[in-house]
Amino acid sequence: MDVEHVGLAVEDPVAAARWYAQHLGMRVVRSGGPPAHGRFLADGSGHVMLEVYNNPAVAVPDYRAMDPRVLHVAFETDDVEGLRERLLRAGAAAEGEIVYADDGDVIATLRDPWGLPIQLAKRGRAMI
Repeated sequence: MDVEHVGLAVEDPVAAARWYAQHLGMRVVRSGGPPAHGRFLADGSGHVMLEVYNNPAVAVPDYRAMDPRVLHVAFETDDVEGLRERLLRAGAAAEGEIVYADDGDVIATLRDPWGLPIQLAKRGRAMI
């Protein structure tokens, strides 16, 4: 069995989908209308999707108040430093400095413009 998607309640799913597509290379594969305005975003592999939506019946979590170790969305990249700088210029906020681990991993944690923690990862050794 495979994971189809992970759903994330956000304040403005239309703007969030646009930002993730423009700055992280995701593409919208399905869009919904009111009230949730859900957007399904596929990653470059075409095997992983995020759903961003806003359901008026439930509160959007206060992602800014959450420690990124509780919840984050990680993106694999060969250029953690460069992508981090581009995302900062695009409205993301840094959560600490880049970590260079002894095992060769390079990790940067940021928050998207809506406060959701995102992580940029270059692994010293493939995870899967």
